[in-house]
Amino acid sequence: MTYDATDAAILRVLQRQGRISNADLAEVVHLSPSACHRRMARLEAEGVIRDYVARLDPRKMNRGTTVFVEIRLSSQSDQVLDAFETAVARIPDVLECHLTAGGADYLLKIVARDTEDFAQIHRRHLSRLPHVAQMHSNFTLKTVVETTALPVG
Repeated sequence: MTYDATDAAILRVLQRQGRISNADLAEVVHLSPSACHRRMARLEAEGVIRDYVARLDPRKMNRGTTVFVEIRLSSQSDQVLDAFETAVARIPDVLECHLTAGGADYLLKIVARDTEDFAQIHRRHLSRLPHVAQMHSNFTLKTVVETTALPVG
């Protein structure tokens, strides 16, 4: 997919202000509302824009503890990876799960109320994940940078 400077401008604005009206977006990127709408429809159809979402404040949702969990599996066979991925996808507290290269096979981002809540998540879910050989948890002390905005253009 190729996009030009105007598409990039639209994407940058939408990543910061997802609820901006088409008319306001068109004004910011110097297009007519109809041309802006056509470009957005194309970016959506081509899958560049996947979703529009509301970002919630974890602390206000009583989920102020973020934990990154490194997991090493007993093997890397397709069957083992598939079983693990199916099971981890069912855990509602897991915000992200990444297959990685390096010391761990997977990196999970988990939100919890506090350390006691994480202990329950660990006991009820993480300890029951299939084929786990080793697990290492890292509690965040402070979030320094957090964004969902990808570099554009």
